[in-house]
Amino acid sequence: MHEVPGFLAGAVAAGIKKKDKKDLAVIFSQVPACAAGMFTTNQIQAAPVVLAKECLVSGRAQAIVANSGNANACTGSAGMEAARSVSEHAASALRVETGLVLTASTGVIGQQLPVSVITAALPEVAKALTPSGLPQVAEAIMTTDTFPKVCTRGGSVGGRSFTVTGVAKGAGMIRPDLATMLCFVCTDVKAEPRPLRDCLGRAVGKSFNAITIDGDTSTNDTVLVLANGVSGLGLDLPAGTKAFQETLDAVLMSLAQDIVKDGEGATKSVRIIVKGAKSESDAKQIAYTVADSPLVKTAFFGEDANWGRVVAAVGRAGVPINPETIDVSFDEVLLVENACYAGPDAEADATGVLKKKSFDLTIDLKIGSRSATVYTCDLTTDYVKINADYRT
Repeated sequence: MHEVPGFLAGAVAAGIKKKDKKDLAVIFSQVPACAAGMFTTNQIQAAPVVLAKECLVSGRAQAIVANSGNANACTGSAGMEAARSVSEHAASALRVETGLVLTASTGVIGQQLPVSVITAALPEVAKALTPSGLPQVAEAIMTTDTFPKVCTRGGSVGGRSFTVTGVAKGAGMIRPDLATMLCFVCTDVKAEPRPLRDCLGRAVGKSFNAITIDGDTSTNDTVLVLANGVSGLGLDLPAGTKAFQETLDAVLMSLAQDIVKDGEGATKSVRIIVKGAKSESDAKQIAYTVADSPLVKTAFFGEDANWGRVVAAVGRAGVPINPETIDVSFDEVLLVENACYAGPDAEADATGVLKKKSFDLTIDLKIGSRSATVYTCDLTTDYVKINADYRT
């Protein structure tokens, strides 16, 4: 189901984290592929992020090697040496040029990467690669995730079919741009680096850059796409670009929503819609302020339609508003109209909405025509427990 022509993948338990848990993964294109990536905006960036950026200057890659259990972040020059060593050993195991192997890591920050453990396992991974191995990759890159995240979509243009498959991880330290997440996309379309980067940027803007779980941005965030051209469908014609963009958008949105649903300790998945703003950036800033508010998120968890917390977050977002025109709705239940409470009956209906696993919170500013949507979850006692014990 999750196979992409011309790609092989696989994963093993190398011993980086708990015994018998897959923690080392490889994605391999049987031919050199066009490559593009997007990375964390955090000024502190992990060694594999720095190395992957260097490799992507050429716009070409043939493999991705990723590990969980160790972030290889804040590890100094030794961390860079470790990332390069992993890349070189992977290239040797796969019999490709060293500069064609991209690196990614996720896990605990500040610990040196166990290079010897990884390099010893790479030949085993290389031998175990299969066309159906992408779900194994999704499993191997998990940290606090509770389920692997994989999505495949297909399309067709002029009789040529193509496939886009993405795998991702992420459940905490999620606040783009990007999030503590890894995402690897394989496709058999034919592309040049710049159009591929443009398509990726648009897709990420609508998906991974529109989610938040806890407001924190990681040191290791990485989204990579490899396009090997096996299908023969190119992005040189508008029809091909349009079809690929729509398919890529769908794959990344599905993965982004899975990340929100899998937020550490989360019990609710919430879509926050801000409309009637003067600009899209204003709407997004307000949406993120509401989505990242601990008071709002704990109210979601408590199934409390505490609209006062929502309005207060809107007011502190740093965006000009008219305090007297704000409407707040939970799904179709209008609880606040022109900044005034709609009454206990409306609140009872809104409380009913909050008992659902997924719902919309809509904020209408009524001062413009622009809007933005952000996806988030609730903040629970389990989130605190998971992150209090993360390194123990």
